[in-house]
Amino acid sequence: MHDQVSVTPPAPEDDAERYGAGVTEASWVPLRTAWEQSLYGERGFYRHNRPADHFRTSPQVAASFAEAVVALARDRNLSSICDIGAGGGELLTQVHRIDPDLRLTGVEVRPPPEDLPQTIGWEREMPTGLTGLVFANELLDNIPCDVVELDFDRWCRLVEVDVLTGDDRLGPVVSGDQWAWLATWWPMTEPGQRAEVGISRDALWAGVCAANPQALCVCVDYGHLAADRPWGGSLSSYRGGVQTAVAYDGWHDITAHVAVDSIAASVTATVRRQRDVLMELGIDGARPPIERAHADPVGYLRDLSRASDRAELIAAGGLGDFVWVSRSPGDRSACVR
Repeated sequence: MHDQVSVTPPAPEDDAERYGAGVTEASWVPLRTAWEQSLYGERGFYRHNRPADHFRTSPQVAASFAEAVVALARDRNLSSICDIGAGGGELLTQVHRIDPDLRLTGVEVRPPPEDLPQTIGWEREMPTGLTGLVFANELLDNIPCDVVELDFDRWCRLVEVDVLTGDDRLGPVVSGDQWAWLATWWPMTEPGQRAEVGISRDALWAGVCAANPQALCVCVDYGHLAADRPWGGSLSSYRGGVQTAVAYDGWHDITAHVAVDSIAASVTATVRRQRDVLMELGIDGARPPIERAHADPVGYLRDLSRASDRAELIAAGGLGDFVWVSRSPGDRSACVR
């Protein structure tokens, strides 16, 4: 078995000799910087694109996802929902149709869509002091973070990219907080392994929870636990509904799965698979009785379609594998399962 990552960096002159020779430095930046600019810079992807135009999320799959969010709010006697990373307002619009009495607010970097119901608020800043449901669906996977790789000498190094070509190389050795996070949550043992350092995701969600201590704070994302980290990381791009090579041009989404156990530990929260949460909230894929096909064929086909959509939301190997990280007011111990 290989040793874990060394914490002692090599001499600076050795590092420059091995990784700096023959490279035009002006175009090379830390991967996180290129990721940040590509998504949120002045001409970034999320400044001029709606997520629904490029990939499907649970609210686009089925209105039943909104039904589950409403059921969760009702179960906790909450009268408001704030959707962070609201996209085109799809989830909030569906929630409004189900329960117009709920106070709804979207948080997003773009202006509100023209067809958004007027009673739904729209902000650009993160919320503070809320007492309802603070909800974030597929937000944290789009929060840029440092990407690292273990080299053949077992030094753990930041990955840098050439923003003009998309090529990457290994840069400085990680240390400090980055090393501590990797040692705790994503230790690497084999050369070539990559990891996404989740410090920025942990900090963002911990900040949301700290700013809203009386709210039920829930983030939902594709994620992994310590036992199933992806060997080469999970960085990928999407454009027009198709997964592509990672591109930093502002026209592609860039995403990486979330280390959800680290998120949960940072806020003392519970972690559960989407299929388990939705089924508890009454969202399952049960088909209507076949007898209804004769007595009420139109109603049967409608309910059959609805059941199919619900089944997709809870399907293993698909949306059902999403992870819900929930921090309730007064939570004091983590429960990860």
